[in-house]
Amino acid sequence: MLLVLEKWMKSLFKVTLLATTMALALNATQVMAAEATAPAAAAPAPAAAPAAAAPAATDTTKFKNDDEQAAYALGASLGRYMDNSLKEQEKLGIKLDKDQLIAGVQDAFANKSKLSDQEIEKTLQTFEGRVKASAQAKMEQDAKANADKGDKFRADFAKEKGVKKTESGLLYQVEKPGTGAAPKDSDTVVVNYKGTLTDGTEFDNSYTRGEPLSFRLDGVIPGWTEGLKHLKKGGKIKLVIPPALAYGKTGVPGIPANSTLVFDVELLDVKAAPKADPKAAEKPAEAAPKAN
Repeated sequence: MLLVLEKWMKSLFKVTLLATTMALALNATQVMAAEATAPAAAAPAPAAAPAAAAPAATDTTKFKNDDEQAAYALGASLGRYMDNSLKEQEKLGIKLDKDQLIAGVQDAFANKSKLSDQEIEKTLQTFEGRVKASAQAKMEQDAKANADKGDKFRADFAKEKGVKKTESGLLYQVEKPGTGAAPKDSDTVVVNYKGTLTDGTEFDNSYTRGEPLSFRLDGVIPGWTEGLKHLKKGGKIKLVIPPALAYGKTGVPGIPANSTLVFDVELLDVKAAPKADPKAAEKPAEAAPKAN
């Protein structure tokens, strides 16, 4: 629907659409930055949000024909989208006047805009710069706040009974040691876990999904790779992972920049990597077939 709106409204609502796009600059910047710079070794992905309930059916008797209903649907979609966008802009400290926005739309339809095309273009460029600067400032402010909250949380957790801290800064508390050998980097581990931010916000949970996760130990964020080596099969551990061992200054969707992560992990199984066959390594390569 959004693509249809953008194409249909491009010439008449350039101001509106650009403002809408830039209103989401903060979220878009975070997502793009995460995709571009997130480490190859990733932790379990945040669980997907539940699907929204289907809206109630529209009373089609209010419209004379399909064209009227389609026109109304486009307008309602744009209005709802713009309302959400204006709220996002206010979070950046930018408050646009709804009356002026509506007036601009109406004047565009009536072909009596108060601004020339050149003035519109210049205004939009200035606005874009303001939004980018505000979004960058808010990202830095949030990242600093997350770092401070994480530092305090780790300092408090380090005082709890049984908590140990490694040279890397990882904090862990073994609740049940388990039995057997600790996993190695090349091993595949099977785990159940719950992941939260320091304020208790849950971003992933294999228990609620009803399915444990299986992965090579060296294929996740450093905090997991290091932390699970302090556990054995059947054991349970709490990991408090500083940003440097998780997603750092970038963050990922669901995990803000500079977040300290808290994981409760249960190590269900450890599967050793298959050993290489030494005979296969000594076997000479077969000669290529000769041409006739």
